[in-house]
Amino acid sequence: MLVFEFKAKGKTTQYLAIDEAIKTSQFVRNKCIRYWMDNKNVGQKDLYRYNTSLRGEFPFVKDLNSHACQTAVERAYSSIARFYSNCKKAIPGKKGYPKFKKNCRSVEYKTSGWKLSETRKQITFTDKKGIGKLKLKGTWDLNFYQLGSIKRVRLVRRADGYYVQFLVNAENKTESQPTGKAIGLDVGLKEFYTDSLGHKEPNPRFYRESEKGLSVLQRRVSRKNKGSANRKKAINRLGRFHLNISRQREEHAKRVARCVIQSNDLVAYEDLRIKNLVKNHCLAKSINDAGWYQFRKWLEHFGVKFSKITIAVNPAYTSQKCSNCGTTVKKSLSTRTHVCRCGFVLDRDWNAAINILRLALSTAGHVGTWILNPNALGDQTSTLIGEILSRQAGSMNKESPHL
Repeated sequence: MLVFEFKAKGKTTQYLAIDEAIKTSQFVRNKCIRYWMDNKNVGQKDLYRYNTSLRGEFPFVKDLNSHACQTAVERAYSSIARFYSNCKKAIPGKKGYPKFKKNCRSVEYKTSGWKLSETRKQITFTDKKGIGKLKLKGTWDLNFYQLGSIKRVRLVRRADGYYVQFLVNAENKTESQPTGKAIGLDVGLKEFYTDSLGHKEPNPRFYRESEKGLSVLQRRVSRKNKGSANRKKAINRLGRFHLNISRQREEHAKRVARCVIQSNDLVAYEDLRIKNLVKNHCLAKSINDAGWYQFRKWLEHFGVKFSKITIAVNPAYTSQKCSNCGTTVKKSLSTRTHVCRCGFVLDRDWNAAINILRLALSTAGHVGTWILNPNALGDQTSTLIGEILSRQAGSMNKESPHL
């Protein structure tokens, strides 16, 4: 399933109509959650029937397209099903009990309630919410796909405007030549990642670098009177600034992941539980700013797209274990150099990356096919940003000086 996003251009009345459609979808979802709480043995079909009664009871719900109401029901039931699944798996801690949405930002249509123009640069929503015709601003060309392959259309509200997303049922495969390379990645806070070849990708720290500007905008919000138009404008400026930071982090993760995948046939990384890591209040801000989840998400996405192998390994003891002799050398987070009694000295993250690659190769069934001595890894292909494999030299010492 591919997602194509366009900026929606319309009038102020149309934007208000989109807001009304989003609120209606949120209302249907919350009513379904309440119905499930108040009644026993409620399934998805029961929620669909309850949605029909809501459309008969509330005129503003009936004005929204019936398929859009169904997607709101599906969103409610997905949270219920996730809660049941977590309970069956006996996940420790909170099980994710369904909650009411307070600030929903999207409404989703299925195959009805909308119509594309012949040029596919405009879309018209035909339900009674009054959204009407919206211009689509973007570089994607929907003419390559049949209308029947568009399974969902989603209206999304963000701080900088409104967007239309098209979910297209199509394959996203790209042929690529095998490289014969495998790499292990150890993500960190000091460096974005360190690979098993010793290359370190710097951590951009987008949020940390923007904290001064954020504090200025936050003070401007606090100075405005609550409920005033100026306060709403200040909140919108702050929201756009946060949105820009998140987009920078996402684009960086995407760019780095694409380069890593194109340069290697097998990529190994740690199977980290980010949700548990951010419970450490001393490191939570830095962990969220690093964007480890986005990086892993794009690694797996491009792994499928380019038919490459991505393996998530158990991170236990990968930093403590010596990659040369296998001895466990306990060290604190402040110790950045691995020093083993066998005389092996290496950067802590580099040592961990080699261990991660070894675990992945044993999982994938490769035995003794890769030289993991860091002294012999200097002539392997690097993963420098902006360079695809065909443009990379055989040795890191021969890389172009402009990189």
